[in-house]
This record gives sequence, structure tokens and C-alpha cells, in this order.
Amino acid sequence: MELVVRKNDLLKELSLLQGIVERKNTIPILANVLIEAADGAVSLLATDLDVALRSRCEATVGRPGTLTLPAKKLFEIVNALPDTDVRIESDKGGKSVTVAADRFESKLQTLPASEFPTPPQDGGIVEASLPGGALKRMISHTRFAITSEDTRYFLNGAQLVLRPDSLSMVATDGHRLAFVTVNEPSNAAAQIEVLLPRKTLNEVARLIDGGATVEFSQGENHIFFKAEGRLLISRKIDANFPAYERVIPKTNDKQIEFDRDRLSSALRRVRLLSNERSKAVKFAIGTDQVEITSNTPELGEAHEVLPVQYSGPALQICFNADYVDNFLNVVETEGVLLEFKDEMSQAVMKPIGAEGYEYTYVIMPMRL
Repeated sequence: MELVVRKNDLLKELSLLQGIVERKNTIPILANVLIEAADGAVSLLATDLDVALRSRCEATVGRPGTLTLPAKKLFEIVNALPDTDVRIESDKGGKSVTVAADRFESKLQTLPASEFPTPPQDGGIVEASLPGGALKRMISHTRFAITSEDTRYFLNGAQLVLRPDSLSMVATDGHRLAFVTVNEPSNAAAQIEVLLPRKTLNEVARLIDGGATVEFSQGENHIFFKAEGRLLISRKIDANFPAYERVIPKTNDKQIEFDRDRLSSALRRVRLLSNERSKAVKFAIGTDQVEITSNTPELGEAHEVLPVQYSGPALQICFNADYVDNFLNVVETEGVLLEFKDEMSQAVMKPIGAEGYEYTYVIMPMRL
């Protein structure tokens, strides 16, 4: 095989493949990227057997062929090259590959292309066309709530719900739930529900360039996202997501509005003296003020008072500081709303004045 490709074109595709390739695996070929050169283009494929990405870019192909190269090392080499053409050429024996540009030349060991696993080609009929900006927002607003516990595999992803006139995504770890709905058409003929793994969500977010439309399709065991000529393939999570609608409280009768930046800054300071394991911070709610406090016997304590408008009964609610911080870091509005009922019932946080989408964040209080 022999080809010449622009450095920046190749680097962009290789950078997208880095998240797919497994750094630690027992199958050596999975650390490589499959490179195919033919018909004025070079195609690239990486997979970890659960998620795969196909991409391509224009190239001058002198000799068509297929080979594999170490994905991480190839990316590092191309990234270090000057902004010029990159030449990739395999030797006659097919045991090493030359990667060269300008006056630089390197030789990389290759593994047989025949050993590289072949993922499904595509999903066939496009079932929905998803606005890239909306999909990226939904991912950023929910993925942090996915559980990290392997034993609860049915919570190891986010539920994507596609309707003809809207898109929703929800994730939960049993202690908090993030639910976002974007009021944009998906062109789905009927409601579609699919559970997306965490890694798939991360790679879909990286795949979206600006507001590009993402074509969604699915097979029996796989789901497919296609955008900008790239195809992301993922195994489905074979599980049923919990009935999340039941978790969202309907009877929270008290609420407080906060300035997002002010609450975020206060939380960041107070949490410095919270317990390293529990990350507990207490919201002491009183007339027209909320005092945020933390206490660790071995270190000390901290508190900060925020002025608010509130005239209800005084009470104290304890939250995990990380959970509150996750919410504050992704909302874009100046104000946020805290809705609650009592010290032990689920509280809800929402952005105030969000345009084009609805975001509900349910958080379970901690025991005082």
C-alpha cells in the first residue's frame, strides 16, 4: 500500500479514533487502527469490540491496500509532523510501514489486517435525523449521572427517547437523576427508546462537529450514528431502563431561586472542608437566607450565607456537593431553582429561563 494524505486531514480523523482504542486490552490488534487505501481516499477503522468508528479523508493513492498500525503511536507521530503531506507506504513483505513527511521518516511494525475484527457496516434505513447541537447538549447534561457500578448494568448508560417533535435523554445512578428534553424535530416516524452506553455517549459528543445533523439507525444488536461522513457503531445495552417518570417528585411545594455563579462559588469554597468520602454540605434554609455549611472533625468547618427570597418554614437539607456541582457546571442560565418538600424527600434543581429545552435534575438528600 502507498498513499499521500494531508497532515491536518489525517490528524483530525486519528484524533477521533483515540477515544475508541482501548489502552489496556488482551487482544493486541485492538490497539491498532485499520487503514484502507483505494479510490482517492483513505478509510480508517478503530474498535474495542463494543464501540467502533469508521472515518475517511481524501488521499492520493499510489498503491491500494489494507494494513494496521498502532493507533496511539501513529497519532503521536502525525501530530508531531510539520504541516505538509504525509506518506504512508508498506514494504514488500508487509511487516513494516513507513510513515514519512518532509525530511522525517519512521518505520512502524504492523499486525495482519486479517486479524482485525469486522463490525457491522451500517444500520440500513435512517430512523431519525438528530440536530447535533441538541444531542450534544443532552449528553453533557446527563452523562455525569450515569452509575459507575458494573453490577447495575441497566444504569450503565443513558436512555435516549426520540419522538417526532422532540428528543429526550435521562440518566440516573440511584442517588440523582438528570432528565433533559429538547423541543426540536427528530423526524422519527414513531417513538424510539434506546439505552446508550457511557462510552458511546462520549464518542457521539466528540463526533458532532458544530451543529451537524446526526443520522440514527439501529439493527438487532447495534445502534449507528452517522455524521460528516463518519459512522459510529455501538452495541446496545440489553436491559430495561427504570421508570424514571415515577422518580420525579410532583408535590414539592417550596422553592428558592439562586444566582448560579454565586451559588457555585459558595459551594466551591465551603466544600473544601467537607468529608472527603461523603462530600456532604448542609443547606440551612431560613427566612430570606440559605447558609451552606460543611464540617469535618479532623479538619474543621466552613460556612457561607447566601441572601435569597424565602418565607417558608426553616429546615436543613444535606446534599452531596459533587452532585450539586455537576448540575451547576452544565447549566448556562444566570439563575437556578431549587424545589423541595422537606429534609428527606427528593429535591429538584432546574435552570431558570432556559430556551428551547427543559432540564430537570432530581437529587436525593443525605441523612443529617
